[in-house]
Amino acid sequence: MSEAVATTNKAAGFPAQVREYVDGLRDEMRLVTWPSWTQVRATTIVVIIAVFVFAAYFAVVDQIVGYGIEKLFAAFAK
Repeated sequence: MSEAVATTNKAAGFPAQVREYVDGLRDEMRLVTWPSWTQVRATTIVVIIAVFVFAAYFAVVDQIVGYGIEKLFAAFAK
């Protein structure tokens, strides 16, 4: 019987816990320093450029490794 009461009390306290969590979340979000639109644009451009640079780097490395593996297989296939 006490298990049923404990479960009921737990279930009844759940909405209060959610409300407390959301209130705390709102308070913390008010303390956040959000970046300006200029900062967002600048960092987005940096990320996009970095993605293309890394893609080019990995494409070159892939070509070099692929060429090396082809030569290695050709040497052993003779």
